[in-house]
Amino acid sequence: MVHFFVVAGRLSIVLGVFLLLHAAGAAAEPNGRADDTPRVLVTRLDTAITPVVADHVASGLDRAESEKFDAYVIELDTPGGLVTSMRDIVEDVLASRVPVIVYVTPGGARAGSAGAIITFAAHVAVMAPGTAIGAATPVGIDGSDVSDKIVNDAAAQAEALAQLRGRNVRFAVDTVREGRSAAVDEAVRLGAVDAKASSLEDALTAADGRTVTISPDDRVVVRSADATVERHDLGLFRKILQTLADPNIAFLLLTIGTLGLLYELASPGVGVAGATGGTALLLALFSLSVLPVSVVGLLLLAVAIALFVAELFAPGVAGFAFGGAVVLVLSAVFLFDDGQGVSVDLALVLPTAIVVAAATVLAGRLAARTRKLPSVSTGADVFTGQSVTVREADGTTGSTFAEGAWWALRSVGPPLQAGGTARVVAVEDLVLLVDPLSPAEPPEHSSSDQGRDTS
Repeated sequence: MVHFFVVAGRLSIVLGVFLLLHAAGAAAEPNGRADDTPRVLVTRLDTAITPVVADHVASGLDRAESEKFDAYVIELDTPGGLVTSMRDIVEDVLASRVPVIVYVTPGGARAGSAGAIITFAAHVAVMAPGTAIGAATPVGIDGSDVSDKIVNDAAAQAEALAQLRGRNVRFAVDTVREGRSAAVDEAVRLGAVDAKASSLEDALTAADGRTVTISPDDRVVVRSADATVERHDLGLFRKILQTLADPNIAFLLLTIGTLGLLYELASPGVGVAGATGGTALLLALFSLSVLPVSVVGLLLLAVAIALFVAELFAPGVAGFAFGGAVVLVLSAVFLFDDGQGVSVDLALVLPTAIVVAAATVLAGRLAARTRKLPSVSTGADVFTGQSVTVREADGTTGSTFAEGAWWALRSVGPPLQAGGTARVVAVEDLVLLVDPLSPAEPPEHSSSDQGRDTS
Protein backbone atom coordinates (compact mmCIF):
# COMPACT_ATOMS: atom_id res chain seq x y z
CA MET A 1 0.00 0.00 0.00
CA VAL A 2 2.83 2.40 0.87
CA HIS A 3 4.44 1.62 -2.48
CA PHE A 4 1.19 2.49 -4.25
CA PHE A 5 1.01 5.93 -2.64
CA VAL A 6 4.66 6.59 -3.48
CA VAL A 7 4.07 5.80 -7.16
CA ALA A 8 0.87 7.83 -7.22
CA GLY A 9 2.67 10.78 -5.66
CA ARG A 10 5.41 10.71 -8.24
CA LEU A 11 2.88 10.51 -11.09
CA SER A 12 0.99 13.49 -9.68
CA ILE A 13 4.23 15.50 -9.54
CA VAL A 14 5.04 14.66 -13.17
CA LEU A 15 1.50 15.54 -14.24
CA GLY A 16 1.65 18.81 -12.35
CA VAL A 17 4.93 19.80 -14.00
CA PHE A 18 3.47 18.98 -17.44
CA LEU A 19 0.40 21.13 -16.80
CA LEU A 20 2.54 24.04 -15.60
CA LEU A 21 4.74 23.85 -18.70
CA HIS A 22 1.68 23.68 -20.97
CA ALA A 23 0.12 26.69 -19.26
CA ALA A 24 3.35 28.66 -19.56
CA GLY A 25 3.60 27.78 -23.25
CA ALA A 26 0.01 28.83 -23.87
CA ALA A 27 0.62 32.15 -22.12
CA ALA A 28 3.68 32.84 -24.28
CA GLU A 29 2.05 31.63 -27.50
CA PRO A 30 -1.21 33.53 -28.03
CA ASN A 31 -0.95 33.23 -31.83
CA GLY A 32 0.29 29.66 -32.02
CA ARG A 33 4.00 30.63 -32.00
CA ALA A 34 6.72 30.27 -29.40
CA ASP A 35 6.96 34.06 -29.04
CA ASP A 36 4.87 37.05 -29.96
CA THR A 37 7.33 38.63 -32.43
CA PRO A 38 5.56 39.49 -35.71
CA ARG A 39 6.66 37.64 -38.84
CA VAL A 40 6.39 39.02 -42.36
CA LEU A 41 7.00 37.34 -45.70
CA VAL A 42 8.75 39.64 -48.18
CA THR A 43 9.13 39.31 -51.95
CA ARG A 44 10.80 41.62 -54.44
CA LEU A 45 9.22 42.36 -57.81
CA ASP A 46 11.57 44.45 -59.95
CA THR A 47 10.39 43.28 -63.33
CA ALA A 48 7.41 43.51 -65.67
CA ILE A 49 4.12 42.07 -64.47
CA THR A 50 3.60 38.74 -66.27
CA PRO A 51 1.78 35.45 -65.57
CA VAL A 52 5.01 34.20 -63.97
CA VAL A 53 4.94 37.09 -61.47
CA ALA A 54 1.23 36.60 -60.84
CA ASP A 55 1.79 32.93 -60.06
CA HIS A 56 4.68 33.83 -57.74
CA VAL A 57 2.54 36.32 -55.80
CA ALA A 58 -0.28 33.79 -55.52
CA SER A 59 2.06 31.16 -54.07
CA GLY A 60 3.50 33.75 -51.66
CA LEU A 61 0.06 34.71 -50.37
CA ASP A 62 -0.83 31.05 -49.92
CA ARG A 63 2.36 30.50 -47.90
CA ALA A 64 1.79 33.62 -45.81
CA GLU A 65 -1.69 32.42 -44.90
CA SER A 66 -0.82 28.77 -44.28
CA GLU A 67 2.22 29.61 -42.14
CA LYS A 68 0.36 32.37 -40.27
CA PHE A 69 2.57 35.32 -41.19
CA ASP A 70 1.40 38.71 -39.94
CA ALA A 71 1.82 40.37 -43.34
CA TYR A 72 2.93 39.81 -46.90
CA VAL A 73 5.21 42.56 -48.24
CA ILE A 74 5.82 43.30 -51.93
CA GLU A 75 8.91 45.41 -52.64
CA LEU A 76 7.81 46.86 -55.97
CA ASP A 77 9.69 48.44 -58.87
CA THR A 78 7.95 47.90 -62.19
CA PRO A 79 7.15 49.85 -65.35
CA GLY A 80 3.92 47.86 -65.72
CA GLY A 81 3.01 44.73 -67.58
CA LEU A 82 0.12 42.60 -68.71
CA VAL A 83 -3.36 43.74 -67.75
CA THR A 84 -4.52 40.15 -67.29
CA SER A 85 -1.65 39.37 -64.90
CA MET A 86 -2.22 42.60 -63.01
CA ARG A 87 -5.87 41.68 -62.54
CA ASP A 88 -4.88 38.25 -61.25
CA ILE A 89 -2.61 39.83 -58.64
CA VAL A 90 -5.29 42.35 -57.61
CA GLU A 91 -7.83 39.57 -57.18
CA ASP A 92 -5.41 37.57 -55.03
CA VAL A 93 -4.63 40.63 -52.87
CA LEU A 94 -8.32 41.37 -52.36
CA ALA A 95 -8.97 37.75 -51.40
CA SER A 96 -5.98 37.52 -49.06
CA ARG A 97 -6.58 36.75 -45.39
CA VAL A 98 -3.16 38.27 -44.62
CA PRO A 99 -2.57 42.05 -44.82
CA VAL A 100 -0.62 42.98 -47.95
CA ILE A 101 1.91 45.82 -47.80
CA VAL A 102 3.28 47.25 -51.06
CA TYR A 103 6.55 49.12 -50.57
CA VAL A 104 7.76 50.98 -53.69
CA THR A 105 11.53 50.79 -53.40
CA PRO A 106 14.47 51.51 -53.83
CA GLY A 107 15.07 55.18 -54.60
CA GLY A 108 14.37 55.80 -58.26
CA ALA A 109 11.87 52.93 -58.44
CA ARG A 110 8.38 53.36 -59.79
CA ALA A 111 4.99 51.75 -59.52
CA GLY A 112 4.04 52.42 -63.10
CA SER A 113 0.95 51.39 -65.02
CA ALA A 114 -0.06 47.95 -63.72
CA GLY A 115 2.20 48.51 -60.72
CA ALA A 116 0.14 51.55 -59.72
CA ILE A 117 -3.10 49.53 -59.74
CA ILE A 118 -1.48 46.81 -57.61
CA THR A 119 -0.33 49.49 -55.15
CA PHE A 120 -3.86 50.90 -54.96
CA ALA A 121 -5.12 47.39 -54.11
CA ALA A 122 -2.71 46.86 -51.19
CA HIS A 123 -3.96 47.12 -47.62
CA VAL A 124 -1.03 49.43 -46.86
CA ALA A 125 0.95 51.38 -49.50
CA VAL A 126 4.35 52.87 -48.65
CA MET A 127 6.90 54.57 -50.91
CA ALA A 128 10.63 55.17 -50.52
CA PRO A 129 12.21 58.60 -51.15
CA GLY A 130 12.84 59.28 -54.82
CA THR A 131 10.09 56.96 -56.08
CA ALA A 132 7.01 57.66 -58.20
CA ILE A 133 3.60 56.18 -58.90
CA GLY A 134 1.07 56.51 -61.74
CA ALA A 135 0.97 56.55 -65.54
CA ALA A 136 -1.59 53.77 -65.62
CA THR A 137 -3.20 54.63 -68.95
CA PRO A 138 -3.56 51.50 -71.14
CA VAL A 139 -1.79 51.78 -74.50
CA GLY A 140 -1.72 49.75 -77.68
CA ILE A 141 1.13 47.50 -78.74
CA ASP A 142 2.71 50.33 -80.72
CA GLY A 143 2.20 52.95 -78.01
CA SER A 144 -0.97 54.28 -79.64
CA ASP A 145 -4.18 55.14 -77.80
CA VAL A 146 -6.62 52.33 -77.12
CA SER A 147 -10.40 52.40 -77.24
CA ASP A 148 -12.45 54.33 -74.68
CA LYS A 149 -13.92 51.01 -73.56
CA ILE A 150 -10.55 49.77 -72.33
CA VAL A 151 -9.68 53.08 -70.66
CA ASN A 152 -13.08 53.28 -68.94
CA ASP A 153 -12.71 49.76 -67.63
CA ALA A 154 -9.24 50.46 -66.19
CA ALA A 155 -10.40 53.77 -64.67
CA ALA A 156 -13.37 52.08 -63.02
CA GLN A 157 -11.09 49.49 -61.44
CA ALA A 158 -8.68 52.14 -60.13
CA GLU A 159 -11.61 54.12 -58.70
CA ALA A 160 -13.08 51.04 -56.99
CA LEU A 161 -9.76 50.11 -55.41
CA ALA A 162 -9.13 53.65 -54.15
CA GLN A 163 -12.60 53.75 -52.59
CA LEU A 164 -12.10 50.33 -51.01
CA ARG A 165 -8.81 51.35 -49.38
CA GLY A 166 -9.86 54.90 -48.51
CA ARG A 167 -7.37 56.56 -50.83
CA ASN A 168 -7.57 59.53 -53.20
CA VAL A 169 -10.11 58.50 -55.83
CA ARG A 170 -9.47 61.50 -58.08
CA PHE A 171 -5.76 60.74 -58.33
CA ALA A 172 -6.37 57.04 -58.97
CA VAL A 173 -8.73 57.85 -61.84
CA ASP A 174 -6.39 60.49 -63.28
CA THR A 175 -3.51 58.00 -63.41
CA VAL A 176 -5.61 56.06 -65.91
CA ARG A 177 -7.46 58.74 -67.84
CA GLU A 178 -4.75 61.41 -67.89
CA GLY A 179 -1.63 59.29 -67.37
CA ARG A 180 -0.94 61.29 -64.21
CA SER A 181 2.09 60.44 -62.06
CA ALA A 182 3.25 61.70 -58.68
CA ALA A 183 6.46 61.63 -56.70
CA VAL A 184 6.39 60.18 -53.22
CA ASP A 185 5.81 63.42 -51.30
CA GLU A 186 2.90 64.45 -53.51
CA ALA A 187 1.44 60.94 -53.40
CA VAL A 188 1.51 60.96 -49.59
CA ARG A 189 0.06 64.50 -49.44
CA LEU A 190 -2.77 63.56 -51.80
CA GLY A 191 -3.54 60.39 -49.89
CA ALA A 192 -2.71 58.18 -52.86
CA VAL A 193 -0.43 56.12 -50.59
CA ASP A 194 -0.22 55.83 -46.82
CA ALA A 195 3.34 56.67 -45.88
CA LYS A 196 6.92 57.41 -46.84
CA ALA A 197 9.75 55.23 -45.51
CA SER A 198 13.49 55.11 -46.15
CA SER A 199 13.93 51.39 -45.48
CA LEU A 200 11.99 48.17 -45.20
CA GLU A 201 12.20 48.40 -41.41
CA ASP A 202 10.73 51.90 -41.51
CA ALA A 203 8.01 50.76 -43.90
CA LEU A 204 7.03 47.95 -41.53
CA THR A 205 6.95 50.43 -38.66
CA ALA A 206 4.77 52.81 -40.71
CA ALA A 207 2.32 50.01 -41.47
CA ASP A 208 2.18 48.75 -37.88
CA GLY A 209 -0.99 49.47 -35.95
CA ARG A 210 -3.12 50.33 -38.98
CA THR A 211 -6.58 48.75 -39.06
CA VAL A 212 -7.26 47.21 -42.48
CA THR A 213 -10.23 45.42 -44.00
CA ILE A 214 -9.51 41.80 -44.86
CA SER A 215 -13.11 41.06 -45.83
CA PRO A 216 -16.42 42.93 -45.48
CA ASP A 217 -16.87 41.42 -42.01
CA ASP A 218 -13.25 41.15 -40.92
CA ARG A 219 -10.95 44.00 -39.91
CA VAL A 220 -7.52 43.38 -38.43
CA VAL A 221 -4.72 45.47 -36.97
CA VAL A 222 -1.44 45.17 -38.87
CA ARG A 223 1.41 43.86 -36.71
CA SER A 224 4.69 44.49 -38.49
CA ALA A 225 6.98 46.67 -36.34
CA ASP A 226 10.27 44.94 -35.47
CA ALA A 227 9.04 41.90 -37.38
CA THR A 228 11.12 38.88 -38.31
CA VAL A 229 11.60 39.03 -42.08
CA GLU A 230 11.59 35.94 -44.30
CA ARG A 231 12.22 36.19 -48.04
CA HIS A 232 10.07 34.73 -50.77
CA ASP A 233 11.82 35.91 -53.93
CA LEU A 234 11.67 34.43 -57.41
CA GLY A 235 13.55 31.12 -57.62
CA LEU A 236 15.90 30.18 -60.45
CA PHE A 237 13.20 28.40 -62.45
CA ARG A 238 10.77 31.31 -62.22
CA LYS A 239 13.57 33.75 -63.10
CA ILE A 240 14.23 31.77 -66.28
CA LEU A 241 10.52 31.73 -67.10
CA GLN A 242 10.28 35.45 -66.41
CA THR A 243 13.20 36.10 -68.76
CA LEU A 244 11.46 34.14 -71.50
CA ALA A 245 8.18 35.95 -70.85
CA ASP A 246 9.48 39.00 -72.71
CA PRO A 247 8.10 39.95 -76.13
CA ASN A 248 11.54 40.92 -77.44
CA ILE A 249 13.03 37.61 -76.29
CA ALA A 250 10.10 35.76 -77.84
CA PHE A 251 10.64 37.51 -81.18
CA LEU A 252 14.38 36.79 -81.14
CA LEU A 253 13.77 33.12 -80.33
CA LEU A 254 11.28 32.88 -83.20
CA THR A 255 13.77 34.35 -85.68
CA ILE A 256 16.67 32.21 -84.42
CA GLY A 257 14.51 29.12 -84.62
CA THR A 258 13.40 29.98 -88.14
CA LEU A 259 16.98 30.58 -89.29
CA GLY A 260 18.13 27.31 -87.74
CA LEU A 261 15.49 25.31 -89.60
CA LEU A 262 16.16 27.19 -92.84
CA TYR A 263 19.87 26.34 -92.75
CA GLU A 264 19.07 22.74 -91.87
CA LEU A 265 16.83 22.56 -94.94
CA ALA A 266 19.46 24.28 -97.07
CA SER A 267 22.27 21.93 -96.07
CA PRO A 268 21.07 18.86 -94.18
CA GLY A 269 23.78 16.92 -92.46
CA VAL A 270 25.10 17.12 -88.92
CA GLY A 271 21.84 18.61 -87.58
CA VAL A 272 23.34 21.33 -85.36
CA ALA A 273 21.35 24.06 -87.08
CA GLY A 274 18.15 22.01 -86.89
CA ALA A 275 18.64 21.18 -83.21
CA THR A 276 19.40 24.80 -82.37
CA GLY A 277 16.43 26.04 -84.34
CA GLY A 278 14.08 23.48 -82.84
CA THR A 279 15.17 24.35 -79.30
CA ALA A 280 14.74 28.07 -79.95
CA LEU A 281 11.24 27.50 -81.34
CA LEU A 282 10.22 25.44 -78.31
CA LEU A 283 11.38 28.21 -75.99
CA ALA A 284 9.56 30.74 -78.17
CA LEU A 285 6.36 28.70 -77.87
CA PHE A 286 6.61 28.97 -74.09
CA SER A 287 7.10 32.73 -74.36
CA LEU A 288 4.03 33.01 -76.58
CA SER A 289 2.01 30.84 -74.17
CA VAL A 290 2.35 33.42 -71.38
CA LEU A 291 1.97 36.52 -73.57
CA PRO A 292 -1.23 37.93 -75.12
CA VAL A 293 -0.73 36.70 -78.67
CA SER A 294 -2.75 37.92 -81.63
CA VAL A 295 -3.94 35.41 -84.23
CA VAL A 296 -3.24 37.94 -86.99
CA GLY A 297 0.35 38.24 -85.82
CA LEU A 298 0.80 34.47 -85.81
CA LEU A 299 -0.63 34.16 -89.33
CA LEU A 300 1.68 36.89 -90.60
CA LEU A 301 4.59 35.09 -88.96
CA ALA A 302 3.63 31.87 -90.73
CA VAL A 303 3.51 33.73 -94.07
CA ALA A 304 6.97 35.21 -93.41
CA ILE A 305 8.41 31.75 -92.71
CA ALA A 306 6.78 30.37 -95.87
CA LEU A 307 8.38 33.13 -97.95
CA PHE A 308 11.79 32.42 -96.44
CA VAL A 309 11.40 28.71 -97.24
CA ALA A 310 10.40 29.61 -100.81
CA GLU A 311 13.69 31.51 -101.14
CA LEU A 312 15.55 28.25 -100.47
CA PHE A 313 13.90 26.45 -103.38
CA ALA A 314 13.75 29.36 -105.81
CA PRO A 315 16.79 31.57 -105.19
CA GLY A 316 17.06 34.38 -107.69
CA VAL A 317 16.81 38.11 -107.11
CA ALA A 318 15.95 37.59 -103.40
CA GLY A 319 12.32 38.57 -103.95
CA PHE A 320 10.97 35.96 -101.52
CA ALA A 321 13.52 36.95 -98.86
CA PHE A 322 12.64 40.64 -99.19
CA GLY A 323 8.92 39.88 -98.98
CA GLY A 324 9.52 37.65 -95.95
CA ALA A 325 11.40 40.46 -94.19
CA VAL A 326 8.53 42.90 -94.76
CA VAL A 327 5.94 40.42 -93.49
CA LEU A 328 8.18 39.59 -90.52
CA VAL A 329 8.15 43.25 -89.47
CA LEU A 330 4.35 43.32 -89.80
CA SER A 331 4.04 40.14 -87.74
CA ALA A 332 6.08 41.73 -84.94
CA VAL A 333 3.78 44.77 -84.94
CA PHE A 334 0.60 42.68 -84.77
CA LEU A 335 1.94 39.78 -82.70
CA PHE A 336 0.36 40.88 -79.40
CA ASP A 337 -3.15 42.03 -78.46
CA ASP A 338 -3.97 45.69 -78.01
CA GLY A 339 -4.38 47.17 -74.56
CA GLN A 340 -2.03 44.77 -72.79
CA GLY A 341 0.98 47.05 -72.62
CA VAL A 342 3.20 44.50 -74.39
CA SER A 343 5.03 45.07 -77.67
CA VAL A 344 8.18 44.25 -79.57
CA ASP A 345 10.67 47.10 -79.82
CA LEU A 346 10.89 48.26 -83.44
CA ALA A 347 14.56 49.11 -82.84
CA LEU A 348 15.02 45.35 -82.49
CA VAL A 349 12.60 44.27 -85.22
CA LEU A 350 14.04 46.20 -88.17
CA PRO A 351 17.69 45.08 -87.95
CA THR A 352 16.57 41.54 -87.10
CA ALA A 353 14.41 41.39 -90.21
CA ILE A 354 17.30 42.63 -92.37
CA VAL A 355 19.67 40.05 -90.90
CA VAL A 356 17.15 37.25 -91.39
CA ALA A 357 16.54 38.26 -95.01
CA ALA A 358 20.28 38.38 -95.77
CA ALA A 359 20.87 35.06 -94.03
CA THR A 360 18.00 33.51 -96.00
CA VAL A 361 19.50 34.70 -99.30
CA LEU A 362 22.80 33.06 -98.34
CA ALA A 363 20.97 29.91 -97.33
CA GLY A 364 19.21 29.86 -100.71
CA ARG A 365 22.54 30.12 -102.54
CA LEU A 366 23.95 27.36 -100.32
CA ALA A 367 20.96 25.14 -101.04
CA ALA A 368 21.27 25.68 -104.80
CA ARG A 369 24.97 24.85 -104.76
CA THR A 370 24.40 21.80 -102.58
CA ARG A 371 21.83 20.41 -104.99
CA LYS A 372 24.39 20.59 -107.80
CA LEU A 373 27.18 18.82 -105.93
CA PRO A 374 27.69 15.12 -106.64
CA SER A 375 26.89 12.68 -103.88
CA VAL A 376 29.86 11.26 -102.00
CA SER A 377 28.05 8.46 -100.25
CA THR A 378 25.14 7.09 -102.29
CA GLY A 379 23.78 6.91 -105.83
CA ALA A 380 25.44 6.91 -109.20
CA ASP A 381 27.73 9.81 -108.29
CA VAL A 382 29.74 7.44 -106.09
CA PHE A 383 31.15 5.72 -109.21
CA THR A 384 31.17 8.51 -111.77
CA GLY A 385 34.77 9.49 -112.50
CA GLN A 386 36.32 6.52 -110.70
CA SER A 387 38.71 4.09 -112.33
CA VAL A 388 38.02 0.39 -111.90
CA THR A 389 39.92 -2.77 -112.77
CA VAL A 390 38.26 -5.00 -115.34
CA ARG A 391 38.13 -8.53 -113.85
CA GLU A 392 36.37 -10.30 -116.72
CA ALA A 393 35.93 -9.10 -120.31
CA ASP A 394 33.98 -10.26 -123.37
CA GLY A 395 34.20 -7.66 -126.07
CA THR A 396 32.52 -4.50 -124.89
CA THR A 397 31.05 -6.13 -121.78
CA GLY A 398 32.64 -7.37 -118.60
CA SER A 399 32.54 -7.18 -114.83
CA THR A 400 34.39 -5.61 -111.91
CA PHE A 401 34.41 -5.71 -108.13
CA ALA A 402 33.92 -2.21 -106.69
CA GLU A 403 32.53 -0.73 -103.51
CA GLY A 404 32.07 -4.18 -101.99
CA ALA A 405 29.99 -5.69 -104.81
CA TRP A 406 30.23 -7.16 -108.33
CA TRP A 407 29.13 -4.85 -111.12
CA ALA A 408 28.49 -5.44 -114.81
CA LEU A 409 30.50 -3.28 -117.21
CA ARG A 410 29.72 -2.00 -120.70
CA SER A 411 32.24 -0.06 -122.72
CA VAL A 412 31.24 3.11 -124.51
CA GLY A 413 34.45 2.93 -126.57
CA PRO A 414 36.94 0.17 -127.47
CA PRO A 415 36.54 -3.43 -126.25
CA LEU A 416 37.46 -4.19 -122.68
CA GLN A 417 40.66 -6.00 -121.71
CA ALA A 418 40.74 -8.30 -118.62
CA GLY A 419 43.12 -6.82 -116.09
CA GLY A 420 42.93 -3.42 -117.71
CA THR A 421 41.44 -0.28 -116.24
CA ALA A 422 38.50 1.80 -117.28
CA ARG A 423 36.96 5.05 -116.13
CA VAL A 424 33.28 5.07 -115.11
CA VAL A 425 31.40 7.71 -117.08
CA ALA A 426 27.84 6.88 -116.05
CA VAL A 427 25.59 4.34 -114.36
CA GLU A 428 22.67 2.83 -116.22
CA ASP A 429 20.43 0.68 -114.02
CA LEU A 430 22.94 -1.77 -112.49
CA VAL A 431 25.50 -1.47 -115.28
CA LEU A 432 28.57 0.76 -115.11
CA LEU A 433 29.26 2.52 -118.42
CA VAL A 434 33.03 2.80 -118.78
CA ASP A 435 35.64 4.24 -121.08
CA PRO A 436 38.71 1.94 -121.33
CA LEU A 437 42.02 3.60 -120.63
CA SER A 438 45.00 3.07 -123.01
CA PRO A 439 48.06 1.36 -121.50
CA ALA A 440 49.92 4.67 -121.64
CA GLU A 441 47.22 6.53 -119.73
CA PRO A 442 47.51 5.82 -116.01
CA PRO A 443 44.32 5.80 -113.98
CA GLU A 444 43.53 8.87 -111.87
CA HIS A 445 42.50 6.76 -108.89
CA SER A 446 41.10 3.36 -108.26
CA SER A 447 38.18 2.17 -106.21
CA SER A 448 38.92 1.84 -102.52
CA ASP A 449 37.43 -1.60 -102.62
CA GLN A 450 39.72 -2.96 -105.34
CA GLY A 451 41.80 -5.77 -104.08
CA ARG A 452 39.15 -6.85 -101.61
CA ASP A 453 37.98 -9.70 -103.81
CA THR A 454 38.33 -12.88 -101.77
CA SER A 455 37.15 -15.23 -104.48
